[in-house]
Amino acid sequence: MSSLVARKMWRTLEPYHGLIYFTPRATEAYGRLGVARQAGYFASRAAAMGAVSPEVVIATFYNFDPRLVRAALPAAWDAASPGELVAARYGAADRALREVLGDDALVSAEMAEAADLARRAAEACPPEGRPLFAAHAGLAWPEDTHLVLWHAITLLREFRGDGHVAALLLEGIGACEALVTHGASDGDAVPLATLKSTRGWSDADWDAARSRLRERGWLDGDDALTAAGAAARARVEDLTDALAIAPWRALGDEGCDRLRSLVRPWSKTIVTSGVFLATPEGPA
Repeated sequence: MSSLVARKMWRTLEPYHGLIYFTPRATEAYGRLGVARQAGYFASRAAAMGAVSPEVVIATFYNFDPRLVRAALPAAWDAASPGELVAARYGAADRALREVLGDDALVSAEMAEAADLARRAAEACPPEGRPLFAAHAGLAWPEDTHLVLWHAITLLREFRGDGHVAALLLEGIGACEALVTHGASDGDAVPLATLKSTRGWSDADWDAARSRLRERGWLDGDDALTAAGAAARARVEDLTDALAIAPWRALGDEGCDRLRSLVRPWSKTIVTSGVFLATPEGPA
């Protein structure tokens, strides 16, 4: 199986999970617990690990300014327990999916089949060296089928993300440098303005990261990737795919194709709903 399958699966499945970082239902749910705005993002995503220190989140989330994380934690744990935040997150995902997809889709035979396939893939992920994946894998599986699918995609997403951090470290790309190279990449990269507004780094930090990358020969004078920079970024993405292939190899080509065909219409509906046009709380 080509490792590119892992990238195709991620691109198709990501919107189904990713709406949690944009829907106002999440902001409302965390706010009711006394955890406001961006602090809700850090606390709700980290809650599966328990009431961890800011340093653990800085390490595992990787590309955020440490000052932004420390502004959110540990204060969020004083307002709400990790268990309360996990429950709020899943409640928000439930409400958001019902609003965008409608109840009929959530109880359909297609949803049940997709949930079964995604769960099989997620349960095939080895936990070694995957801290965020392992933490979320320790949570109980939801009962509702559409949330089983959401939880499975969450696990698969964090599994891939843990591998991506490893790939960045192996290439010697720091946190802010990762954002600069990502923003300078072609294709469907997250817009640079979004990266700058959600990751917390100062203009001086961005300038320093660009300077380091120019010294390595990865950025030109216009802050575009050079051939060497593009090659380095490609190595990161290729290794990320290779490290993410285990669950998809377990599912097989036929299973992967079927899961993508089932989830693709829901992902398209989520994208066209406009939910991603909202101000993000800080998606990774």
